[in-house]
Amino acid sequence: MRLRRKPWIDEAIHDFDDFVFPLDAPATEEEKGHWREIFGRDAPLAVELGTGKGDFISQLAEREPETNFIGIEAQQGVIYCAAKKVRERELPNVKLLVFDIRNIADIFAPGEVSRLYINFCDPWPKKRHYKRRLTYRDFLALYARILVPGGRLYFKTDNRGLFDFSLEEFAAAGLGVENVSYDLHAEGDPENIETEYERKFSAKGEKINRCTVIFP
Repeated sequence: MRLRRKPWIDEAIHDFDDFVFPLDAPATEEEKGHWREIFGRDAPLAVELGTGKGDFISQLAEREPETNFIGIEAQQGVIYCAAKKVRERELPNVKLLVFDIRNIADIFAPGEVSRLYINFCDPWPKKRHYKRRLTYRDFLALYARILVPGGRLYFKTDNRGLFDFSLEEFAAAGLGVENVSYDLHAEGDPENIETEYERKFSAKGEKINRCTVIFP
């Protein structure tokens, strides 16, 4: 869902210049391979693709202060909401980027990322749009370029059609899959961090699908 553009955010986003890369000052190839230097420490790097309003990344970053986190989102109005949550929690281990995921290999060096998270991405349900799904094989090839050997992709969705499609894509790409669940909340996983969409969908009785993908 695309939010109505709020012009005032283009100025307000600069209140978070210490950890946000906005539309008018985006991440570029200058940052590629240098994210540990940007964070000021040598730590594993985890990236959330489609960070939304920041519920997930802010909670996970608070839980894992020893890890550096980057949240990527295409909409500046949405990243503004995430930035406010990061500031409220005073999380020095989070950076937020307004960026197009299709160009992710332009800003991360090979093997620079330890983990990827995709939570409740757009399912693009029409068949003609399947190449836009973030779990399509072309995207998986991009992820393979930036992940460390043995890196993980953690994937959650309420859309069973997208989940089944994704499992097929993972298999076609020769990737290992574990921790597959078709009803995550029924399992009562104490480590699960809910996103804003997850709470919304589960409240409507939707089952949450989850898996972990292992890259070679």
